[in-house]
Amino acid sequence: MPASPRPAVPPGLVVVDKPDGMTSHDVVAKVRRILGTRKVGHAGTLDPMATGVLVLGVERATKLLGHLALDSKAYLSTIRLGASTTTDDAEGEVLSSADSTAVPEDAIRAGVAKLTGAIQQVPSAVSAVKVDGKRAYARVRAGEEVELPPRPVTVHRFDVLSIRREADATELDVMVECSSGTYVRALARDLGVDLGVGGHLAALRRTRVGPFDLRVAKTLEQLADEPGLSLDLDAAVSAAFPRREITPSEVVALSHGQRLRAGGVEGTYGVFGPDGHAVALAKDEGPLAKPVVVLTPAG
Repeated sequence: MPASPRPAVPPGLVVVDKPDGMTSHDVVAKVRRILGTRKVGHAGTLDPMATGVLVLGVERATKLLGHLALDSKAYLSTIRLGASTTTDDAEGEVLSSADSTAVPEDAIRAGVAKLTGAIQQVPSAVSAVKVDGKRAYARVRAGEEVELPPRPVTVHRFDVLSIRREADATELDVMVECSSGTYVRALARDLGVDLGVGGHLAALRRTRVGPFDLRVAKTLEQLADEPGLSLDLDAAVSAAFPRREITPSEVVALSHGQRLRAGGVEGTYGVFGPDGHAVALAKDEGPLAKPVVVLTPAG
């Protein structure tokens, strides 16, 4: 007998607790195999050395990924003082080293304070920032010298949780909450520069991105054992966007791509029908609401 067809995968989000050593693309490829669909994409990226929250869209929910307000992120990380590296993290070659065991705790905390709040940060040379259309890390790997201009970022919280003195180095466990575009390894680099001993990121774990945190995240092993979504499409839109409810006739109009009267909601918001299902993402433009993404097409 022929095998029964695999059930269709519903649209929604899968929040993965990414393991060390995998790229974000590796995780997408794995989840595609687990769920049996090609329609999987990721919002934002995590470096291979980083672990923690990575948000994936499945089926129609891939349309949400470019609109998710993932502008606030939280990390637990370890900063190693006493060595600067080519990549500002533990995977790079050591550029300089110094004994950091005598750096006073109050100097460390003062350096951290300087890097808290609204700051100008130079991204790491091996970041994904584009330089003349090409990723900075690709230019570095090709042997080019890359100098990136500073840009404004906000570090909402930079707390030193513990300080460990080792043979010739000092390690800090820290908690960082920051705006999108902030590089925690650049914070490690700049703290090391300020203290005169060099520094780099030894470990990084993202605990939250936007409204999604480790409480809803699944490891790849858990996902393989019990394939499924972290949030279905309706729950994902509710979690990530302000909510507006509309009438049945407005649902029909919006599902055909027509504009509605403005909803009086700032920014992009989720539009829901009377049955509680997400119809679209929309945005007010003057007196009208423009559909940004139609999630329930006509028919």
